[in-house]
Amino acid sequence: MYFYNRIFLKMDIQTEKIELAKLLLSTNDQRIIQSVKQIFEQEKYDFWNDLSADQQKEIEDADLEIEQGESTDYEIFMVKHRS
Repeated sequence: MYFYNRIFLKMDIQTEKIELAKLLLSTNDQRIIQSVKQIFEQEKYDFWNDLSADQQKEIEDADLEIEQGESTDYEIFMVKHRS
């Protein structure tokens, strides 16, 4: 039963997406198109904005160190510290 429901739900979602695509393709109403676009833009998530300024600075500093060659290969680091 679970398998059947999953397939049915998946097909139902695909049907809904197709119907929405048809509606979007058939409209010339710029407000509707803009509204749909806005919904998708709001769904984008970037964890960077959730980090504190200190966390962002630490990451930026680490990126700069890597770019300047101030990093150690993981394997080399582990060999030195396993002994």
